[in-house]
Amino acid sequence: MVWIQRRKLLASCLCIPASVFLLVTLQVVVELGKFERKKFKSSNLRDGQAKMEEEPAHLYPLPGKEALTLDRKTQLETDSYPIMLWWSPLTGETGRLGQCGADACFFTINRTFLHHPMTKAFLFYGTDFNIDSLPLPRKAHHDWALFHEESPKNNYKLFHKPVITLFNYTATFSRHSHLPLTTQYLEGVEVLKSRRYLVPLRSKNNLRRRLAPLVYVQSDCDTPSDRDSYVRELMTYIEVDSYGECLRNKDLPQQLKNPASMDADGFYRIIAQYKFILAFENAVCDDYITEKFWRPLKLGVVPVYYGSPSIADWLPSNRSAILVSEFAHPRELASYIRQLDHDDRLYEAYIEWKLKGEVSNPRLLTALRERKWGVQDVHQDNYIDAFECMVCSKVWDNIRLLEKGLPPKRWKADVTHLSCPEPAVFAFSSLAPRWSSLRDMWIPSFEQSKKEAQALRWLVDRNKNFSAQEFWALVFKD
Repeated sequence: MVWIQRRKLLASCLCIPASVFLLVTLQVVVELGKFERKKFKSSNLRDGQAKMEEEPAHLYPLPGKEALTLDRKTQLETDSYPIMLWWSPLTGETGRLGQCGADACFFTINRTFLHHPMTKAFLFYGTDFNIDSLPLPRKAHHDWALFHEESPKNNYKLFHKPVITLFNYTATFSRHSHLPLTTQYLEGVEVLKSRRYLVPLRSKNNLRRRLAPLVYVQSDCDTPSDRDSYVRELMTYIEVDSYGECLRNKDLPQQLKNPASMDADGFYRIIAQYKFILAFENAVCDDYITEKFWRPLKLGVVPVYYGSPSIADWLPSNRSAILVSEFAHPRELASYIRQLDHDDRLYEAYIEWKLKGEVSNPRLLTALRERKWGVQDVHQDNYIDAFECMVCSKVWDNIRLLEKGLPPKRWKADVTHLSCPEPAVFAFSSLAPRWSSLRDMWIPSFEQSKKEAQALRWLVDRNKNFSAQEFWALVFKD
């Protein structure tokens, strides 16, 4: 998977009884940003080198007095340019003058700039948006900007109106965001058209003697989408080769067992041998589309997709994926896949676009052409650069309006910028052992996140610092 990922679940929560105490504990842990740690990969980092990072703990507290000493060059930059303060230390940059077209801004994670007169915007990374550390009181000229490309499981509060509307600017997976990241896992049109990994259908038919028609590769189990329950039920009707930790019945070669190998050539070669792959997202949200969808399309494998309800808007062609939502039950889906498996003509209809190298979806083509960032492309800005420059440019627009004696323009996010319904389990999920994992926690966690969002909004609107104790007291006041 390309981009920022955090994939460690708290194993200690697996066996804790269902209770209010567990809910509170889980939420506090999420607030501390430890629910998942994410991977920094090449397209996100300015040095282009893939590496695993965790934010150093020393970045979170306010720096000591020694950090107040600025060299002359930095002093000139901070006095002359708007300051964009990363309140979440995502970039790790203590200070950088960044050029955004004709405009320039000073970007930093140094919180001593909190009260600097040139500080105009605070940048937040959604997974690390913590209730116990916010730049309050918020001044009238302070814009808040949210960067959050991840699943709602990382921070459910953000997906409710009281919290998402705190922000002036957003960069999220939603097409309605100020900087849409919907295609964040897709390098470009050419990788979709490429036949580098395409295995001829005749070869796939021969491989079917030892391979199942379907492949499933997941190691993040029991997610809000309840995908493992669906796959478990599907397995009773059709053969599925499952390589990941979730429902595993087949092993990858030792050198490919590390999740970081899922973008390795060897892994691609294995997956490309299959006719179909179960491409199930970990959450069901409009426009939340990950590599689980794009990877099989690049490899010439037909994705059997479950996730974004708006996925039809992003298909390369009208017939390039099988949508789980169109089948009432897994047995019907299994029957349809068997039909395609035994009829080459029907199957080839799903890869005809690939064979011809034709991506015909105008929405997808336009999104790829017009986005202001690239994926694994050293010749283009990455999406963090684009986010920073979006905020910088809007801040400068308002500076120029004020210089002309005109009122500044007020931008504001709305609920469409992060749209995810309440998690739901499938009706046939009874096959899973009760309370065997966190799966049964997602619905009550979502319900509690509504109360947390309301409490947080009330405290922020009060516009003064508050403690974690005040927050939790407000959440559970009833």
